Amino acid sequence: MEKDLLIVDDDARNIFALRAVLKSRGINCVTAGSAAEAMSMLTNNHNVGVVLMDVMMPDMDGFEALQLIRSIEAVKLLPVIAVTAKAMKGDRERCLSAGFDDYVSKPIDVDELLVKIKEHFTA
Repeated sequence: MEKDLLIVDDDARNIFALRAVLKSRGINCVTAGSAAEAMSMLTNNHNVGVVLMDVMMPDMDGFEALQLIRSIEAVKLLPVIAVTAKAMKGDRERCLSAGFDDYVSKPIDVDELLVKIKEHFTA
């Protein structure tokens, strides 16, 4: 069975755009509009192979969500790629040191993202 990619973002426009681009490249996507929704999906759907996690979300940000993911035995090794809107110096290092497996900034370079997804996708 082919694994899904989980897009976690509180902005429906970002989800729509990412999903369309990735679907056109043959990647099956599932989506969550919040970190809490993502956590529910991950604990109930073990078909996710990689997560694209928006870092800045209300209620629970991507860093908090990542800590929860790493604490759940069934998904703790799941590759999680941080997605940030305001790329600032040191963001990449901060994300990687927090435990994200990789990092991309918005606006997303689709070719770069596809390389990172392929690199981290667990089948």
